[in-house]
Amino acid sequence: MNVPLLDLKEQNATLRPEIEAALARVLDTNGFILGNEVAELECELAGYCGVKYAIGCASGSDAILLALMAYDIGPGDEVITTPYSFFATVSAITRLGATPVFVDIDPVTYNLDTSQVEAAITSRTKAIEPVHLYGQCADMAALREIASRHNIPLVEDAAQAIGAEEEGVQAGAIGEIGCFSFYPSKNLGGMGDGGFITTNDDALAKKLLALRVHGSEEKYYHKYVGLNSRLDGFQGAVLRVKLPHLDAWTDKRRANADNYRRLFTDLGLTEQIGIPFERPNAKHIYNQYVIRVPGRRDELRAHLTEKGIGTDIYYPVPLHLQECFAYLGYTPGDMPESEKAALETLALPIYPELTPEQQQYVAESIAEFFS
Repeated sequence: MNVPLLDLKEQNATLRPEIEAALARVLDTNGFILGNEVAELECELAGYCGVKYAIGCASGSDAILLALMAYDIGPGDEVITTPYSFFATVSAITRLGATPVFVDIDPVTYNLDTSQVEAAITSRTKAIEPVHLYGQCADMAALREIASRHNIPLVEDAAQAIGAEEEGVQAGAIGEIGCFSFYPSKNLGGMGDGGFITTNDDALAKKLLALRVHGSEEKYYHKYVGLNSRLDGFQGAVLRVKLPHLDAWTDKRRANADNYRRLFTDLGLTEQIGIPFERPNAKHIYNQYVIRVPGRRDELRAHLTEKGIGTDIYYPVPLHLQECFAYLGYTPGDMPESEKAALETLALPIYPELTPEQQQYVAESIAEFFS
């Protein structure tokens, strides 16, 4: 049996007639850059996320960069964040000449260890950037309390977390700004790069709208030095087709996670592997389903590859140990939980169209390895 890590064929085949009609609308109107489809998508996303504004941009990476630019973050400033995330979480900080200040992760959720955040705050701290890793919100209640006390904005890296919740509030609506990705592998994925930013702040929204078009509020008149970071009309049209299906896809991912939990328990695997923990006050949307395999992760991955099962490692090298960030002065051992997670975690297939038979095969293949 072949079980890919992600298979978009069925999803796209089912929606193909609607997608083709949506693309035809863009062709008919020539709304290739921003345009009506993007404007409509932004309204729909704002409603979905429970915010006043959703602002499309060229990628999730740009979403983070634009969010930090909106706060005029630059040389001499610090941004507190996690070393256990995708590269763009930190590259946005360094591109602006600011300094990332790393705080280690909680080993259970893989998100920021909030008990360490306050000690990292200095007079130069201009933002706290939590990541909602794998589809589960960081402990935003704790971070909100800390950030409010120090008057520091929270910039949510929610690239993997559209639809995730804490206490019934959507990711992207908890901090001052939320940053999302439409990369095809995301729960709401486009057919190319794209992203969006959420906020409830009128002034921030106005500035973000300018920053994404070269810092221009009026064409050819530039208030800021911005970016060329506009969501194109084709992506807007495709995403409008997909958005109404997002909650159903999330429900299927969550059901698949529950099924894995049952299978691993029934097969007696919970002592060999660690399975995802879902916080009781949070809704996990399982952009990835990540298990923990102390000591034998790479062996298990090789075994699953032989069985035709797709896996991936998110992430093999924590950001504080990446070569390009060596100038920051971090060394092995500085972020022990992030470094341990990098050696032990493995992502399994979790996409909505995954069948019970495929999941059974994955679980039995893991059991076979440990037997």
